[in-house]
Amino acid sequence: MSLPALSVTARARAFAKAGDLPGAARLIGDLLQDKFGFEAQDIRINVDIYSLNSLNGFFTSAGQAYFFKFHQEENEEAMAGEYYRAGLLAEAGLPVDQPLHVSTEPGEQILVYRRREDRRFADVLKELDFSDDQAAIARAIAAERRLNAELMAVYAKTLHPIDAAQSAAEPIHRLFQARLVDADRPGVIGGRFGSFYRGQMFEFPGVALSWDELKDLQFVVNGVRYCDTLATLFNEAFTLLAPEKFAGSGGVTAHGDAHNANVWFEDHGSEARLAMFDPAFAGRHVPALLAEVKTTFHNIFAHPLWLYDPAAAAKRYVAKARRVGDTLEIETDWQPSPVRLALLDAKTELLWRPLLSELAARGLLPGNWRRTIQLALFLCPTLVMNLRAGSGTHNPVSSAIGLATAVALGSDPVSGIGLISPFLDRLTSVGHKS
Repeated sequence: MSLPALSVTARARAFAKAGDLPGAARLIGDLLQDKFGFEAQDIRINVDIYSLNSLNGFFTSAGQAYFFKFHQEENEEAMAGEYYRAGLLAEAGLPVDQPLHVSTEPGEQILVYRRREDRRFADVLKELDFSDDQAAIARAIAAERRLNAELMAVYAKTLHPIDAAQSAAEPIHRLFQARLVDADRPGVIGGRFGSFYRGQMFEFPGVALSWDELKDLQFVVNGVRYCDTLATLFNEAFTLLAPEKFAGSGGVTAHGDAHNANVWFEDHGSEARLAMFDPAFAGRHVPALLAEVKTTFHNIFAHPLWLYDPAAAAKRYVAKARRVGDTLEIETDWQPSPVRLALLDAKTELLWRPLLSELAARGLLPGNWRRTIQLALFLCPTLVMNLRAGSGTHNPVSSAIGLATAVALGSDPVSGIGLISPFLDRLTSVGHKS
């Protein structure tokens, strides 16, 4: 396999993506030896549907069992900011699994944990999406509610004004606006948007469109027309979510990427609890409006199935698309499962509403807070992976569901009730209208 001169972590992820797991394991073994002196044996890389931009697995050394994980972004070697500030989350009082060993150097970053027998919360919830086990669902939701209460207590304690420099130094922006930026042309929209979508063809059930045809169409999803086109949403996100735009708003100590594949489900004793890990984007000055966006999307609106398991989604769900004038009409029977909506209720009640109230009370809530949340939610599905059918794992059905969901997250409906209208309306009803 021929690869360009990339960092160790970039090469390991490329080998794994190409199916060369032994090659990836050799690179990881060398990295573990170089950074921590491990004589790693039995290195096993997980073939994991949740590892969209990361790699994880297990190894043994001197008779002990370990778990490793790293996140890897394009051009990260040239990025500012420090990866993996693991200790600051524990210092703030957040429930976080502390790594035994940490390498933070871009291109060679990796975390090593003791191996646990706990399941990830993502795997628990995947089963509950299609389960009628009410006791198990209630136990999971109770754990989620406890975590949200713990998070909000830390956010209230650590909330403070941030300036442009503090915001720009936070690695969380690598999950949002930085994915729209070319390293050599930072002032022009590009990045993953340019490589994933611009100039490409899109195949949906019933219609195929070029990007130039698709970008300016309004979406009508299950009869609800949305205000914004894809071109509008990408361009506005590029401008509004620039790190300096958060100057003068509130910042908090946060994990920033605690989707449920980065959360252990500690199912012991009378109640289950959740513990976060892999704090690749943690920080002390994380813009408060971004702190919970990834979790809100990835733990709720990415499920069931369509983002992480497109082939299964195409078997379970139906999607049809047709172009009518200046609109793309998509009909689908996909919707979030009851357990996901229960997660959204918990996060709305125990985190989003009190967070916005706290920001407003301290004069740190920007007037465009609602639009900021919408655009950040829109970028979660569109930039975490390529949603075009045939570009990777996606097919015409999952692509239609995915882009329809993305637009419904980022845009208000012209009339009627949109996908996230109830959520945003509950936040607006706190009493601080944008």
